[in-house]
Amino acid sequence: MKKKSSPNDTAPRPVSNPNVLGLRGETTEQPITDTLEQNYMPYAMSVIVSRAIPEIDGFKPSHRKLLYTMYKMGLLTGPRTKSANIVGQTMKLNPHGDAAIYETMVRLSAGNQALLTPFVDSKGNFGKVYSRDMSYAASRYTEAKLSKICTALFEDIDKDAVDFTDNYDGTMLEPTLLPTAFPNVLVSANSGIAVGMASQICGFNLNEVCNAAIALLRDGDADLLSLMPAPDFPTGAEVLYDRAALETVYRTGRGSIQVRARWRYLQKENMIEITEIPYTATCEAILDKVAELIKAGKIREINDMRDETDLSGLRLAIDLKRGADPDRLMQKLFKSTPLQDAFPCNFNILIAGNPRVMGVREILDEWIAWRTECVRRRIYHELAGKKDRLHLLQGLQRILLDIDRAIEIIRNTELEADVVPNLMMGFGIDEPQAEYVAEIRLRNINREYILKRTSDIDALEKDIADLEATLNSRRRLRNVLIAELEKINKQFPTPRRTGIVYEDELPEFTEEEAPDTDPVTVFLSKEGYFKKITPQSLRMSSEQKYKEGDGLRRQLESANHHELLIFTDRQQVYRLRLSDVEPTKASVLGSFLPTMLNMDEGESVLDMVDPGDYRGSLILAFANGKLAHIPLESYQTKGNRKKLLNAYSDKSRLVGLVHLTEEKDLFLLTNDGRGLVVNSSLVALKTTRNTQGVSAVSLRGRKELAEILPAEAAHLSDLSRYRAKAIPKAPVALTMEDRGEEQLSLL
Repeated sequence: MKKKSSPNDTAPRPVSNPNVLGLRGETTEQPITDTLEQNYMPYAMSVIVSRAIPEIDGFKPSHRKLLYTMYKMGLLTGPRTKSANIVGQTMKLNPHGDAAIYETMVRLSAGNQALLTPFVDSKGNFGKVYSRDMSYAASRYTEAKLSKICTALFEDIDKDAVDFTDNYDGTMLEPTLLPTAFPNVLVSANSGIAVGMASQICGFNLNEVCNAAIALLRDGDADLLSLMPAPDFPTGAEVLYDRAALETVYRTGRGSIQVRARWRYLQKENMIEITEIPYTATCEAILDKVAELIKAGKIREINDMRDETDLSGLRLAIDLKRGADPDRLMQKLFKSTPLQDAFPCNFNILIAGNPRVMGVREILDEWIAWRTECVRRRIYHELAGKKDRLHLLQGLQRILLDIDRAIEIIRNTELEADVVPNLMMGFGIDEPQAEYVAEIRLRNINREYILKRTSDIDALEKDIADLEATLNSRRRLRNVLIAELEKINKQFPTPRRTGIVYEDELPEFTEEEAPDTDPVTVFLSKEGYFKKITPQSLRMSSEQKYKEGDGLRRQLESANHHELLIFTDRQQVYRLRLSDVEPTKASVLGSFLPTMLNMDEGESVLDMVDPGDYRGSLILAFANGKLAHIPLESYQTKGNRKKLLNAYSDKSRLVGLVHLTEEKDLFLLTNDGRGLVVNSSLVALKTTRNTQGVSAVSLRGRKELAEILPAEAAHLSDLSRYRAKAIPKAPVALTMEDRGEEQLSLL
């Protein structure tokens, strides 16, 4: 929209953000609201309504155009034809490129195995849905026709069951929907991403869906979960039955369903064989993830894993190391790889052009209402045909009264155009009846022929009465739908592919396999770099490498199955399991803990503690001269909680801590070179972590407590000189002998 201007304007006004270039270099502007309304909204609606979201028949427009083209080509009963031929014909209805049309055919094909009930009977290489690298052959090499299930899609297509509309150039008609005789919207898996919304529909077993629809037709309160216990995926695998999660999906149309691979252990070969994987996974993604875990040292039971998929089907082989537990290994793989995955459900469907997220019951109710209307329209079409036929036969019956007179009227009529009017006047029949009589061949103008034709009148009258009664009875219409669904169940028996694993069938394992208990030595530098070194590696090289200006803050003897408590300057404590940390060498800098533990920006590490069985206690020293005595069990958390807030008091800066398992003398050092020895028994034990503590060192002016360490680590020449019998007490100046820096360094 061009910028409005007054009649007195002689030049275009400058705009700060022109988005449209006018003629002769002049600029015009368009409000963003107008751009959204005129350009973006029509595009968004086109994607939602005409491309990405399926409708109540279970098809997107691209699916519908392809299948209808194949139907018009006679591929429902005829032999297969080249896929390239089908793609070319489909372009009369679908103006997108041949590649997009062929990809649509590939997904609908039996060879690709993307659908539990495929609609395209394929021959040749159509790829596999469970492999991203197994690509399909070009359309000139493959052949296809419609599968037998498509008879349930097109049986009513020529009986006015659905509306037709012009194609994109107005040269052909195409159906707006396909009159599917079964709830295909729940049978065929479907996914699509529109603008601002998406759709993800999992497939259900054909027979189970039909049985559920039959039950719902008979009883609106039928328990659908008992009839459709879980989705059924083309790739098989196993659904982990969670009734609460499934009830949520069935009720709201949203949620997720856990699916895991199907496997077996071949004891003779000491090998695990995986034959079915989740619908959302691919063989390559599984192999890549397992290789990553092996490389990271998190999986040690596997010698080799390979893809042995061939024409007989999917097969992943895992060679195990001697003594490996296959059940425990598979539990680890289920937890860490796509061998167990969640299928996200978002049952978003177009109903009368409007996207709606619905549960299974609501979808079936909508399908029943729509299918009932299709059947009603089909019956109207059949009724109109029978009434027309009856009307013509009733006119022929009138001729039966006097055939000779009819012949005489035709013979004595001079003009051909007057034959029909003269018959109408002679027998009191209307124009269609007279036309029908006039078209009878001369050899058929005999009593036998006419009696044979008119003998159908009674049957037609009964059929018409029956059809009219069906149209006027909801019960009879419902019975028609039930009969059609039962017929489909009988014609197309579909065994369930996806197994159902109930909670009581799952093996019981600990959350994860216990790590080894090998001894390790851990190092923490002043700047927060961390190392875990094995005794063997430490014997080979004990000289630690640090960044320039950095040095050792804490060294601990621990074990690989222990966990550490990492204290930071933000009153927070992080749990670090040593089994999660890869061992390293003394010659490397180590891992930067703030990054490894995803600490807050600017957060720094102060110290670390090996709590063992959490039976000891901690003495925390603050800059204001106070000490807090806290039991270690206060820092023990349940589950996998990795961060503990409010781990200590924020009233003063934490300068150090000491781990106690028994009473111990502690040496406190101030920033002006004075010291004090305090026994831990003088500091009362507090149960709350964020206690402010008790005053231990009397400080004057701007003096602060700078460090705390066990008294034996200070190597004092005369311990009694600094000992405090009660607290608080003023610190004592260090002697020249006790001022050595090496003596006061933390070990």
